[in-house]
Amino acid sequence: MSRNFLLRFLAAFLFCLFASSLRSFAQLGPSGDEKFLFEAVNRERTSEGVRALKWDSALAAAAHAHLQKMVERRILSHQFPGEPDLTQRTRDAGAHFSMVAENIALAPAVHELHIGWMNSIPHRENIMNPKLTAIGIAVEKRGEQYFAVQDFSTAVDDLSKEGQEKKVAELLRAQGLRIFSSAEDARKACDGPPGNSTPRPLAVFHFEASDLNQLPDQVVHSIKKGTYRSASVGACNAVESKGFSLYRIAVLLY
Repeated sequence: MSRNFLLRFLAAFLFCLFASSLRSFAQLGPSGDEKFLFEAVNRERTSEGVRALKWDSALAAAAHAHLQKMVERRILSHQFPGEPDLTQRTRDAGAHFSMVAENIALAPAVHELHIGWMNSIPHRENIMNPKLTAIGIAVEKRGEQYFAVQDFSTAVDDLSKEGQEKKVAELLRAQGLRIFSSAEDARKACDGPPGNSTPRPLAVFHFEASDLNQLPDQVVHSIKKGTYRSASVGACNAVESKGFSLYRIAVLLY
């Protein structure tokens, strides 16, 4: 067996081992120091009437991978030479989002990490930002210092087209509209006219959103002032630009 083959085999084995350990890390919920900081962040938010963040295992995996680079180099940085930027590395870890942010810190005690972030305006803004909905945290002690990374996002659910259509249909149904069972005409309207469908829609709306828990104001306003009775919903190909995710939806009103 050649030396080059052995080296390639060892490199492949180590890569698989690293990937496996990263997946295992990502599957865990917060514990220990990460749990302390997670709970501290949500205490700050809820005390000010801001919705608590959800733990995101993909963000935690991205934070952990970046933390290892900081620990190895013993310095703080949001990006090291040759390392993908925050958007790409969180995306590579499996996160789906429309907004992403990061806090990093170094302190002699875990509680001082949180104090330092809260006393720094840009870091506090990330912690308290009401548009952010998810967080992943990684902490490691090296020597007498704790290194930490907080990765935040406005999470976008990884929904199938059928799942997207179902969520929007529920919102339209709540507005008093009957929903057509077929999404074919609405899907055709994603990239052009809805075709020669019968009946013909009275109005066609297109919108992009990271959150399908509410309809755009324009759609709601049109429904309330119009005489529409039915609707059809079509999910279009999602927008994936530089790691950011947005749903694209077509709504036909009849």
